[in-house]
Amino acid sequence: MNGLSLLKCICDETRFEILELLQKDSELCVNDFVEKLKKDQPLISHHLKTLRKCGIVKSRDEGKKAMYAISNKQLSELISNVTKTSNKIPVLCSDNNCC
Repeated sequence: MNGLSLLKCICDETRFEILELLQKDSELCVNDFVEKLKKDQPLISHHLKTLRKCGIVKSRDEGKKAMYAISNKQLSELISNVTKTSNKIPVLCSDNNCC
């Protein structure tokens, strides 16, 4: 996967929120995301499927539920760095039509 493909995979508000939660909690199930993000289960499942297809998250079965985690340390560090950097820059995308 090249850099542009990686950014396309994570450049969605819901997907990035999922990754930020995984950054904090390391492993969550679909119901955890639904509860924390206040979004519908089918939407969360769709984005998790996309992230898994891209190789950004991995899953493992635990009984009847699937547990999701960021697939490797480098991706985890990338999400952390993007979040930290965006918090340090006071004005990003002040124009709602820019992105």
